[in-house]
Amino acid sequence: MKSNRFVMLKKINARQLCLGMHIHELCGSWLSHPFWRTKFVLEDPEDIRKIIASGIKEVWINTDEGLDVEESQDGRVTAAPAEKVLSAASTCSELSKQVTLSAEVKMAAKTCNKATEAVRSMFQEIRMGKAVSPAAASEFIKEISASVHRNPGALISLARLKTADNYTYMHSVAVCALMIGLARQMAFDEDDVREAGLAGLFHDIGKAKLPMKVLNKPGKLTDEEFAIIKEHSTAGYQILEQGKDANETLLNVCLHHHEKTDGSGYPHHQRGDEISLYTKMCAVCDVYDAITSNRPYKPGWDPSESIHKMTEWSGGHFDMEVFHAFVKCIGIYPTGSLIRLSSGRLGVVLDQTEKSLLMPTVKVFYSTRTKTYVKPEIIDLSRHGSMEKIMGVEEADKWGIKNLNEYWTQPA
Repeated sequence: MKSNRFVMLKKINARQLCLGMHIHELCGSWLSHPFWRTKFVLEDPEDIRKIIASGIKEVWINTDEGLDVEESQDGRVTAAPAEKVLSAASTCSELSKQVTLSAEVKMAAKTCNKATEAVRSMFQEIRMGKAVSPAAASEFIKEISASVHRNPGALISLARLKTADNYTYMHSVAVCALMIGLARQMAFDEDDVREAGLAGLFHDIGKAKLPMKVLNKPGKLTDEEFAIIKEHSTAGYQILEQGKDANETLLNVCLHHHEKTDGSGYPHHQRGDEISLYTKMCAVCDVYDAITSNRPYKPGWDPSESIHKMTEWSGGHFDMEVFHAFVKCIGIYPTGSLIRLSSGRLGVVLDQTEKSLLMPTVKVFYSTRTKTYVKPEIIDLSRHGSMEKIMGVEEADKWGIKNLNEYWTQPA
């Protein structure tokens, strides 16, 4: 047993886990297990199944905060050994199984287009001086939420495919979807998930007050123009404050989503815990969608490359716990990433798998050895017996691939 002045810790075999135990630490890299945090009380049998399925062999439990191995049922907490919950949890998981990317893409495309047009209309009404009501967006928040629940990769990845005309509007939809996915990863209840989505949808509402020639400028902004762009956060706060239905979460996210944890953001140079949790979440989602989207003056980065860059920035820009949860939400190799396998073939990532962030499902379609297209093949890298491994991320232009998005948006 390991102890200190504050807590009583014990390392146990993962198969000794029971409901009611307080997890203090999972023995392994955060990349190897499916949880965004490591300190929590086991209340769901599915969580035990996930820990064991991830390959975690041992865990530290805090016996001051939860049940010990030797404790019996006490009437307050039902202790269930891991072996007894695996079967039931697996059945529950099957019942709520996500649909494949190809099955969701068509539905997600309709939802994305509909939501984008709704945001466009909202911006136009604000430009005409009309008040905005976040509550009016509740229906398509539900649709976006349902799509993300069925398959997180579909709508989130589709929303990256913007044009110059719809960038600002679709960016709001993309951040909404990313916020919903991240909130679920962080185990928010469904009311708070919808709140996160609403905050993401309205985070850039202040851009409706900006001059269109600055907002849609195809080239690099001057210092004066960037100063105008930075006014959108304050403008958005004022729009929501003057309207109705906007709660403190929406107001805070709208005003502060460009703050950074090191205090170098704007408008108030907040740092660390001065920044609210929802705002920290929006900061990550906002940057990811911005850097992965094509702009008239700059092509978007590959999703995997974007995660790599954000990892480099995370110490000063983002809250680390939130960023880790975000990576678990979309994967180290997000949907749409072009990767090179150990066989020398190139593939595009379709879906994440439960086993590991490093082993997604990919659609292989090109050989780097012969420099020719090959018959598309879908490979689950997490499947037992798979000999393929990801060797790195590739740039489509390097290989003359012009239609990369078609490979993950088209049916299998």
